[in-house]
Amino acid sequence: MSPGELIIELFLMPLVAFVVGLGMVLMYRRIGARIQRRVGPPFFQPIYDIIKLYGKHTQISHGLIHEIGIIMAVGGYVAAETLLPVPGMSGLADKGGVVTLAYVMMIPSLGLALGVGQCANPNGSIGISRALTAMLAYDIPFILVIFGAAYVYGTTNLADIIAIQQQQGPGGWGIVQMPLLALAALLSLQGIMGKQPFEIYIAPAEIATGPMVEMSGKFMGGLFVMQCFQLYTVGVLYTTLFLGGGEYWLTFLPKIFSVVAIPMMIAFVFPRYRTEDVIRLLWKWPVLIALTGLAVVLR
Repeated sequence: MSPGELIIELFLMPLVAFVVGLGMVLMYRRIGARIQRRVGPPFFQPIYDIIKLYGKHTQISHGLIHEIGIIMAVGGYVAAETLLPVPGMSGLADKGGVVTLAYVMMIPSLGLALGVGQCANPNGSIGISRALTAMLAYDIPFILVIFGAAYVYGTTNLADIIAIQQQQGPGGWGIVQMPLLALAALLSLQGIMGKQPFEIYIAPAEIATGPMVEMSGKFMGGLFVMQCFQLYTVGVLYTTLFLGGGEYWLTFLPKIFSVVAIPMMIAFVFPRYRTEDVIRLLWKWPVLIALTGLAVVLR
């Protein structure tokens, strides 16, 4: 690949992720509306929301660190997209494997903590402490899943993992080769997405929206964009590890939307868990299932 082609891919991959992520946000809202017997938002509502947020003039900045924190929150996922191979584009996937991606995916939470911490609002600080605790909870089973997938396929390179699965056909997909690890990963996705019942760090009825309490205008718009990237990243990563990736967008998009839809449907059924319940749940079932799956693949 020539340098020019690489630059084009590095520009297109986050752009595609953002557009698809908007569709996932819309799907999330409509699923919630269906379950709660509401009408739901119109098709272009996510775009309207972004325009509205960035168009507001009542934007208060708490200093340079506040600005940098939001840039880190969005930039972390932008960097993650360049490491996720998708149909027709591999970006930097050959230069950074799934281990690098796991570290990059921690940057948005750390950036959010940095930006909100600059606000010195107690509600924000409570929300951030809960968010970082939740990250510690879901990262343990997530790392176990990554280790198991890397062992089964003999590589941490996501492009090679996709190639191996596509060469072997559906029988070689990760969900067939290591079903327990696939189940543990699916349970962990609920925590990574930060949706119900693992949204304790926001808890609008309890701590006044937590980290978002000092965010308005372009800052809230940045967090909205981050959510689009977050949903897309989760769907693509799971599809890459367990569903054979995708040779064409026509087959790839249904996979990633289905992966994200499953946690979304669960989100509106269960009540919000407390922080200690989040840790207890994620360190119990996903970790137990992941360790059992590791024992099976390592035998």
